[in-house]
Amino acid sequence: MTTIIEGNQIDGLAVISALDVNTLEAGQHKFWFRAATNALAQSQHLPVWVFKGQKAGKKIVITAGVHGDEYNGVLAAQAIARSLQDKDIAGCVTIVPTVNLTGMLNHSRDFFSSDPDVSCGNLNRHFPGNPDGNEAQRYLHPIWYKLLKPNAELAIDLHTQTSGTAYPLYAFADYRLDDALQMARLMNPDAILDDPGDPGILETVWNQNHIPSITVEIGVGRYTDTVMIDRAVNGAMNIFKHYQMIDGTPDPTEKAIESSRVSTLKAVQGGFILPQVSLMQHVETDQLLAIQYDSFGEEVHHYRAPESAVVLSINVESMRAAGAMTIRLIHPE
Repeated sequence: MTTIIEGNQIDGLAVISALDVNTLEAGQHKFWFRAATNALAQSQHLPVWVFKGQKAGKKIVITAGVHGDEYNGVLAAQAIARSLQDKDIAGCVTIVPTVNLTGMLNHSRDFFSSDPDVSCGNLNRHFPGNPDGNEAQRYLHPIWYKLLKPNAELAIDLHTQTSGTAYPLYAFADYRLDDALQMARLMNPDAILDDPGDPGILETVWNQNHIPSITVEIGVGRYTDTVMIDRAVNGAMNIFKHYQMIDGTPDPTEKAIESSRVSTLKAVQGGFILPQVSLMQHVETDQLLAIQYDSFGEEVHHYRAPESAVVLSINVESMRAAGAMTIRLIHPE
């Protein structure tokens, strides 16, 4: 059941250590979910917003901010919550908009650990967590087992491309799961990747637990893109309508580029790289994709398409380290 920590409130809202939406009354509920303690013995709290309808229906969990520099996902999750405030809902939507608190406070993709023996790293490689593991794994364990997993039949994880690079509206879905593919297409993205998943990623762990899930990439890291955010919100509303959680007919969707294969061109050396193509542009074999300059401004390398493809990601910060992504291509099937 939902466990309220007696005598604990933050900004007038109850603090909980476990959530079971089945035990809540219909209506809107705001909580602070207590995850783990930091190195100062201070509890870390995640905002949680629950929208529970009077009528039975699907239970969907929406997360964002698993990577701390991906603000469009956070803003989209918050906007979805605002959009649900005046809706008559069937089922339940639970929204957790800022998962990686330390990463967000440091404007960084990574989870920041105070343990000198633990490197800062990608929180989205440590799900579902481990109560006896490192700091990141201990942080995630209650989030997964006491907040996320008990309250979902479907799940949506909102992201962006990492700092310095940009995506279009882009969804990952495991095509073996009908609901995952259905949700991905209802998001009306520009591209969808057939993604069986990697270990430790939230989407993968959802799917392994028989909860169909998608990851949605919403544009560029750190910098706000209101057009992309609006598209993501509309996509979520399409999903709610499709599963009859809110009234209305899903908006018509455009056919996305769909594929199971992407490839990445990485910087052969450090320098300043200027893309010569745009997102979702079709390119042909040997077409110029980007030009690299050294510190004097002299051309040092041309990046060309190894085969015909569609541009899925470009760098938007010109200074790139050796091995950094310059162009990512998706190969339509």
